[in-house]
Amino acid sequence: MLVLAGECAIPTDIVGDIHITDTAAYQAHVPRALATIARFGGRVVAGGGRVDVLEGDPMPERIFIIEFPTADAARRWYRSEDYQEALQARLSASHGRVLLIEGNEVSTEAPVAATGDRSLRRDHLPLRRRSGR
Repeated sequence: MLVLAGECAIPTDIVGDIHITDTAAYQAHVPRALATIARFGGRVVAGGGRVDVLEGDPMPERIFIIEFPTADAARRWYRSEDYQEALQARLSASHGRVLLIEGNEVSTEAPVAATGDRSLRRDHLPLRRRSGR
């Protein structure tokens, strides 16, 4: 786990589920958006490739995943003046949902077998870390 300024840095993902309404305009926004991501410590993990839905509906058209070192960095990027121009271009060419998902820390201990024992402790379960909200 990375420690920044005395705080634990939990990786955070921005996940988009986008329906494109104007392909040319959407493609034109991509280089502008990509140029802003690195300035906030982000990197594209996945995007634009084939999606196989393993559960549920509907089938997404385009998914992208961008990782940032912290939730704060992801929020600063999304709200930045740098990104706003690219965002407006994307919004004029698509619609959908964009989510911020804070990373988590999973226990490294082996899970306890289900034996009917109700004494399972929380430290054996995945933990979800929240930023100082």
